[in-house]
Formats: sequence, C-alpha cells, structure tokens
Amino acid sequence: MAAALTRNSLQRSLHHHSLQYLWRSSIKHSPPVPASAPKTSAHQVQQSKWCNRYPNTFSRRAKELEDASTSFESSSLSSRASSSPSTSKLGFVGWYLGMVQTRPIVTKSVTSSFIYTAADLSSQALVGESSEYDFVRTLRMAGYGMIILGPSLHCWFNFASRVFPRRDFFSTIKKIVVGQLAYGPVMTAAFFSVNAGLQGESGSEIVARVKRDVVPTMVKGFMYWPICDFITFKFVPVHLQPVVSNSFSYIWTIYLTYVASLEKVDTS
Repeated sequence: MAAALTRNSLQRSLHHHSLQYLWRSSIKHSPPVPASAPKTSAHQVQQSKWCNRYPNTFSRRAKELEDASTSFESSSLSSRASSSPSTSKLGFVGWYLGMVQTRPIVTKSVTSSFIYTAADLSSQALVGESSEYDFVRTLRMAGYGMIILGPSLHCWFNFASRVFPRRDFFSTIKKIVVGQLAYGPVMTAAFFSVNAGLQGESGSEIVARVKRDVVPTMVKGFMYWPICDFITFKFVPVHLQPVVSNSFSYIWTIYLTYVASLEKVDTS
C-alpha cells in the first residue's frame, strides 16, 4: 500500500513539474511585449494561461467556432441568393424584363413590331379574302409598329406618369380621358395615313381615307380601350405599360389592319 501511494505521489509530482516546464517555455519563447502595448486585464491573463496550459483544447475550440462562422456566412449568402430571382431562373421573362430596363425604346419597338406582325397575319387568316398571305402588307404593319408605335408608346406612358404620377382612381381616369381624346386620335390618323402612303396613295386619297375610317374606328375604340387602359394605368408599372398595352392591342390591331386593307376612297 505504501509503495502504491509513493508511486502515485511521484506521478503527480512529475505531471506538475512538466506543466510548469511547458508554462515557462511558452513564456521564454513568446515575443516581448512592447512598452506602448495596452495593459492586459485579469480575465485576459487568465484566458492566456488557460490557452497555454491546454493548447490543444483551445485550438480545437477556435477551429470549431471558425467553422461554425464560415458555415453560417455561406448559408446566409445562399439563402439570399435563393430568395432573389435571377435571370437564369426566370428564363425568357427575366431576360425580357432586363431588356426593358436597359434598352426600353428598342425593346418596346421590337415588341410592337412582333405584335403588329402577328395581328396582321391573324387578320388575313380570319378574313380569308385570298389563299395566299400578303407579306408586303404584313411588312408595312411591322414597320409601323417598329418605327412609330413603339417609340410613341414609350413617350406617351412616361409623359402620362409625369403629368399624373399618382395611381389612384381619379388619376387613372384622367389618364384614360387624355389618352382617348389626344393620343388615340393622333395615332389612329397616323396609322391610316402612313399605311395609305406606303401603298402609293396620293395626298387627296389619304385625306379621304382618314375622313372615312378614323371616326368609325375611334367610336369602336371608345368601347374597347378604356377598360384596357384602366387595367394598364392602375395595376401595371410604368416601364411595363407599353408591353401590356401592346398585348391588348393584338385584338385591336386585327381589326385595325382589316380596316387599313380596305380599298382606297375614289376621289374622282
């Protein structure tokens, strides 16, 4: 029994002396503290002693904290990336919305051209006056949508949003009234005039066509466009209003291209 106690005491003594040796070695080889360094608090001294006495435990704990921080940052970044819609996820819609923001006039002009092309082809298919499509007529409609209608829609909707910036009921009604009394008649007359001019009609024939076709077209437009304009002005952002208006104009353009294809007025 005495021998066992002596052996245990010897082991504890050796362990104590080895810890003291490690502590002194760490102090001996540590870099000198500059005179201007701030004083260390008692808590920091105690923490330093603990770190030097148990270096493996401290380094393992620090590594765990570092890994946890890195994991949290990466998960936070991934959650933010997943919450924000990207162009690759939205596909064509995301690409189109980006083009509306970066190149608004070009994008809206091309959109108007495509819609007028589709509407004219649909009009020719519905009327069925001939077994063959008149692609020259379709090209005229596409050119009108590209060069005249697209830029004018961009300017009109931006102008309306500046004059009546609010989107309440009464501001929306004001936009509709101004559009029906000013923008609508001007663009309808421009459409018939440009189309007739591209067909080679003379000045008197163009004036006669405008007199014959504009008023009946505007009367029908009063029954169709106010509802479409109310939805566009009330619920759609300004930069997307020309796109929505073009979507509504698909049905209207089928009728418009049909009227524009009627025979010219005999002025003789």
